[in-house]
Amino acid sequence: MSEPLAHDVNAQADAGPDAATARTMLILATLGFAICFWAWALLSPLAVTLRDELGLTSLQQSLVVATPVIVGSLGRIPAGALTDRLGAKVMFPAVAVLTILPVLFLGFFGNNLPALLVGGFFLGIGGTSFAVGVPFVNAWHPPAKRGAALGIFGMGTGGTAVAAFTTLQLSNAFGRPAPFVVVAVLLAAYAVAAWFLLRTAPGRAGAATGNWLLNALRTLAQPVALKLAILYAIAFGGFVAFSVYLPTYLVNNFGMAKGDGALRMAGFVVVSVIARPLGGWLCDRFSRTRVLAGLLVMTGLFALLAALVGAGTTVIVGDNHYPVALEPVGTVAFLGMAAGLGAGAGAVFALVAALVEPARVGAVTGVVGAAGGLGGFVPPLLMGAIYGAYGSYTIGLLLLAAVAIAGGLFTLVGFRRELAREG
Repeated sequence: MSEPLAHDVNAQADAGPDAATARTMLILATLGFAICFWAWALLSPLAVTLRDELGLTSLQQSLVVATPVIVGSLGRIPAGALTDRLGAKVMFPAVAVLTILPVLFLGFFGNNLPALLVGGFFLGIGGTSFAVGVPFVNAWHPPAKRGAALGIFGMGTGGTAVAAFTTLQLSNAFGRPAPFVVVAVLLAAYAVAAWFLLRTAPGRAGAATGNWLLNALRTLAQPVALKLAILYAIAFGGFVAFSVYLPTYLVNNFGMAKGDGALRMAGFVVVSVIARPLGGWLCDRFSRTRVLAGLLVMTGLFALLAALVGAGTTVIVGDNHYPVALEPVGTVAFLGMAAGLGAGAGAVFALVAALVEPARVGAVTGVVGAAGGLGGFVPPLLMGAIYGAYGSYTIGLLLLAAVAIAGGLFTLVGFRRELAREG
């Protein structure tokens, strides 16, 4: 029989691991997560260039950037379960080393659509690092600080911003393989450092036993895991979708230069990354469900504003016409979405830390993280299909607005049973 999800992790032992060592482990985990996410996002800044060079359709272009997302998402399920069993000291170096192979393959051989899809498939391994780091960080911090600690770890998603800032520049300056070689070297260096420096938390629960696939299926059967997965699919899925597709959107919809689009995407990621620990910090101090609900509703309202911008809406006041333009209204809308999605993702894992017992955090993180990544896989394909059919992205943004607001309302009522048990 599977172990039940805990109703109150705060009932765990009061004594936590050494604070200084915990901070060091948090820094190491966040650094590894950032490098792996940098690798995971290497194709996105090159998407428009690849489209022009290879004559890709809008849907094919979307598929190239979305393939690593779906593999990295589904791969989180076994990665999380294996982390419960083997620990991050083994899994972090393993993920880093395995990611090197597709990075180098894409750098030197990614010059046609089949090669990009094959390389992108295995590049998804880098995305599984999230399911390795969450249970590791969770074990190193006491319950009252887990929301903020997991939020800080989540800042490793900033690796996508690093990819946006550097990929085109390195490629233009030193040739297409350059950014891939740089990332491969960093992955190798981190794998060695992680093997020698990572430590297992003194209070870490015993390793999980049994078949990882059966454990994952049992986890899926837990109602709270499914609820958390849905919410993370909205919050992190929205972040992933726009972090990989925003340059394409800006180039196609507003005629922005490719380099400027990549920099705007980097700004979106930076704001989201900075906001993520804020979501966890707020959940450590206020009602977790109300915080998350507010963040999701806020995201939905900003998405609605972005849809108005993309549709070229004009507000008429008397005899005056005011276009709802990309500058400054669209910028505010997308940065507001970035803040809401980032903080919302942090808030979801504050709920995971509160409602899931430590021995199962890896398995639950795998399931929830997979849902988040899959939430990011569908929108780019949908946006590409919508643009190909209608020449506009407005419908996609309206769908995001509706889903985010609905998710916020669900958060207010969906955890009453678990919170009643916690109280």
